[in-house]
Amino acid sequence: MTRLLGLLGMDVAAMSVNDWIGVFFSLIAFIGMVAVYVMVFRPANKETFESQRSMALDDEGHINVGEKR
Repeated sequence: MTRLLGLLGMDVAAMSVNDWIGVFFSLIAFIGMVAVYVMVFRPANKETFESQRSMALDDEGHINVGEKR
């Protein structure tokens, strides 16, 4: 384990609380991104995402404040 930490350049004994919080949140972000990728690329969810494909471009039925007609 110490050899792996040596390869990564981590000095665990010198890490402060802020360093550990950063490591924790980086791992949480990584796990979250992997979960989102698995959800998006799962073939069972294809129909759900395909039905919402043009949602960002659909502006029908919205109130556009300040737009001239």
